[in-house]
Amino acid sequence: MKVTKFIHSCLLVETGDRTALFDPGSMSAAAIDVDSLQKLDDVFITHIHQDHFDINLIQKIVQKFPGIRITTTDEVVDQLSARNIPASTQAPQGVTFFVSPHESVAPLFPQPSEIGIHYEDIISHPGDSHSFKETKKVLALPITAPWGSTIRALNLALELKPQYVLPIHDWHWSEEARTQMYDMFENQLGSRGITFYKLQTGRPVDIF
Repeated sequence: MKVTKFIHSCLLVETGDRTALFDPGSMSAAAIDVDSLQKLDDVFITHIHQDHFDINLIQKIVQKFPGIRITTTDEVVDQLSARNIPASTQAPQGVTFFVSPHESVAPLFPQPSEIGIHYEDIISHPGDSHSFKETKKVLALPITAPWGSTIRALNLALELKPQYVLPIHDWHWSEEARTQMYDMFENQLGSRGITFYKLQTGRPVDIF
């Protein structure tokens, strides 16, 4: 499996003959060269917030890949429908949803609906949540946010014990802070037999 991060929570996941893009939001839009993508089968959007869902970026993707499957929540489906972009709330083959509620963002924003996604029985993407109780062997872990703490993220990984952890939702850090925290996560998780990947934007990583 090959994974490429495009800032914040956006991951391109390539597994065999299938390629999926998770949470292409506004913070990731400038980092993704849609024209350079050779293949894309699925787009998954965990919830409607702009840092996970950029409708203009989705339009570019649909223009390049008109047969793309988009899986998301009712709220996002409604916004896409207004642009005549088809999307579904039903999990496609090889995908299951898990309970992963968006953490409270009151009073800043309304509480959105959210889906946690298990993809190809390999990788789990929880959106904006630290309140989920299951993961596949690869976990995309939100590690900093206005709605959650870095310590909670670390303890969650230690509780769930995935084999591999991919850091997401870290746009809020400076590069210096990101480097320091990545080192700390690598040391803490590595001492418990969990591999932490220091993902860098646009640089593919072979997980296994």
